[in-house]
Amino acid sequence: MNRTANLVLISGSLREGSTNTAVVRTLPGLLGDRARPLEYRGMAALPHFNPDDDVEPLPAEVARLRQVVAEADAVLFCTPEYAGGLPGSFKNLLDWTVGGTEIVDKPVGWINASSSPTGAEGAHRALRAVLGYTGARLVEEACTRVPVPRTAVDAATGTVTDPEVREAIAEVAYALVGHVVAGWGALTTGEAAE
Repeated sequence: MNRTANLVLISGSLREGSTNTAVVRTLPGLLGDRARPLEYRGMAALPHFNPDDDVEPLPAEVARLRQVVAEADAVLFCTPEYAGGLPGSFKNLLDWTVGGTEIVDKPVGWINASSSPTGAEGAHRALRAVLGYTGARLVEEACTRVPVPRTAVDAATGTVTDPEVREAIAEVAYALVGHVVAGWGALTTGEAAE
C-alpha cells in the first residue's frame, strides 16, 4: 500500500515565540516521506465556543477546523501548560471539536513541550481528559512530555535545532504515523481474508 498519512499538527499556543509552536514547525522536516504534515494555524480566529453556535451554518473558522481534522489520518497536538491546565484558546479549539464527528475515533497524540523535565504535567492530564470526551483514539506511545530547553530552539528560524530534542519529538510523530499505517495494514489483511 503506497499511501502517505495526512498528519495535522496543531500548536496549543498563540505566542509567536512558543516552544510548542517551534516543535510543530520542526516536525515537517523530520517526517520526510513518512507523512504529509499540515499545520493548522487558525486557532486565534476561532470564536468563543457557544453550543448555540454549533449548528449549520457553522462559523467559517470552525467549519475549516473540522474539515482539516476530517481530512487527517491523525492529529498531533503540541501544547504548553498555563495555570496548571490547558491554555484557554486551545481548550476553546478542542471544545469546537466535541460537537462534530470528525475527531471521533481519529488517532491522536500530543507533545507537551516544556523547559522543565517535569513541566506540563497539568496540561498532560487535562489533554487526556478532554480528548477522552471528544471520542478521539489516544495513541498512548504518542502522548508524552518532552523537555525542550529554550536553548534548543533557534530564534531566527523558530525551529528546534538540538539533536536530542529533535530525536525525541520525531519519535512521538513516528509512533503516531506508525499506528495509522499499521491500521491500514490490518485493513488490507482483513480485506484479503474475506
